[in-house]
Amino acid sequence: MTGPPAGHPPTYPWLAHYDPGVPASLEPYPHRTLLDYVNEGVRERPQHPAFLFKGRPFTLAEFERTSDAFAAALASLGVKRGDRVAAMLPNCPQYFIVEFATWKLGGIFAPLNPIYTEDELAGPLTTIDASVVVTLSSFYERLKKVQSQTPVKRIVTTNIKEWFPPLLSLLFTLFTEKKDGYRVSHRDGDLGMAELLRRFDGKKSVEAPPAPEDIAILLMSGGTTGTPKCVMGEHQALVMTGLQLQAWLGEAIVPWQSVYMMPLPLFHSYGACAVQSICFIGHNPISLIPNPRDLDDIVSSIAKVKPTAFAGVPTLFNGLLNHRRVKSGKVSFESLKVCASGAAPLLAETKKGFEEVTGAKIIEGYGLTESLIAACVNPVKGESKIGSIGMPVTDIFVRIVDADDPLKVIEGKGEGEMLLRGPQIMKGYWRNPTASTEMIFTDADGVVWLRTGDLATMDEEGYVFLVDRKKDLIKANGMQVWPRELEEAIAAYPGVLEVGVRGFPDPAHGEIAVAFVVMKPGVTATEAEIREYCKKHLAFYKVPAKVVFRTELPKSLIGKVLRRMLTLDETPAPAKA
Repeated sequence: MTGPPAGHPPTYPWLAHYDPGVPASLEPYPHRTLLDYVNEGVRERPQHPAFLFKGRPFTLAEFERTSDAFAAALASLGVKRGDRVAAMLPNCPQYFIVEFATWKLGGIFAPLNPIYTEDELAGPLTTIDASVVVTLSSFYERLKKVQSQTPVKRIVTTNIKEWFPPLLSLLFTLFTEKKDGYRVSHRDGDLGMAELLRRFDGKKSVEAPPAPEDIAILLMSGGTTGTPKCVMGEHQALVMTGLQLQAWLGEAIVPWQSVYMMPLPLFHSYGACAVQSICFIGHNPISLIPNPRDLDDIVSSIAKVKPTAFAGVPTLFNGLLNHRRVKSGKVSFESLKVCASGAAPLLAETKKGFEEVTGAKIIEGYGLTESLIAACVNPVKGESKIGSIGMPVTDIFVRIVDADDPLKVIEGKGEGEMLLRGPQIMKGYWRNPTASTEMIFTDADGVVWLRTGDLATMDEEGYVFLVDRKKDLIKANGMQVWPRELEEAIAAYPGVLEVGVRGFPDPAHGEIAVAFVVMKPGVTATEAEIREYCKKHLAFYKVPAKVVFRTELPKSLIGKVLRRMLTLDETPAPAKA
């Protein structure tokens, strides 16, 4: 039972403000996995599209057959129950084929950010301890350069064109494939996914299906400490998240009919935990957008697919609003009924403008990878309060506590750290009990809570408002940027003496990372030189937007740089304890 935690009042203010039809609880949850829901869909409507990719429908029957074949292929490569299979893939059918094939073997799926540099890949691959990685062919050489530093034994490549419509595939072959590095020469026993699917077509895994309590997925997160870790998500947790959000969206998403467009990357927790769960449970086709920065593709796909729902971040909604075809009225967004926005604060102007153009409501929400994304969302039909992240969804509870003492509950509208509780919240980090203990808190009544590291208030109606981050995590364009990673990269630049990184609000990007650098005596560098160096060692979204040079940085008495004291004015902050 999740129910109201012990020591709390039997009712909660937010329940009175749920949209009609949204239940206070969904217990008991079904003892199922997403595999069960897809199998159900295959039995009922095998020709129903599971995905839409570049105008090509990918049916449930095709999904079942290819994921069965790839499960048999992975087994032939030595993947066993409990093993991890990593993937470096954009939004494409291959992502789901690898994921479900891994699950059919009882394995654990570990998606990685495809734009990680060599420096950023070694740590996650070692932590995950995956023997097989499936990657887009254009990323192959990057993985080969780092493979010797990791447990990876075999790399399987796939070409993005493999599920393109015929004409697009031909054009890609003629004009793009070779130029952009999609043609590769395998070595060291590495293989192509297309070849494996042909070889094992018609075969399937002989393993028993995973139990709902088994670990399904490992997702990268910075937690409250800023050091990347792997969140363990169970199969049943993915189902719980999907059911909670499906109930919240209500009639806005019609099972079997509504198309959900997914431009945000699937390796991100929103796609991995929310969108795919909602859609597989409701048998709703997912329109896959491989490159979220390709606004032309998104606009064209909206016109062609006519999605009902859309997942985005504030910068994406801004970009669409200012797209030439949208501004000229040449593309209609009338099919959209609901759009979800997260990862960064949504400006009132952006919300108002997008809703006026589309007629769809943008609902802002909040979630953590550690909560398998379901947490707080504004209602679809009810009031969306400016600046609020919404209210706790079904079976989620929020408590505001003293930032330094989680045992001390803050009453009324007081400010404090937000704690979350719900049935799907992670059980811990993969092979990291120390970090798990720092995030998961048990109160005096024995109730388990997740520490968010975010400071918040709650009004009398149960709407939650974020005040500040207790943690140092920066979210640039909705992507997680950990200051320590930037600091370590910049510290390796010749002549750098000290460096501190902090995030600052930015109307276009939500937040930007600013690096404060002290050079060694007699050594100089320019902002452009530091940023160019970062581009070679970090994913593009982690490169600091600004580099500010200082003669000293504010530090504690033990010499630790105080990030919170880093400011953009020219007067250095004094040292503090």
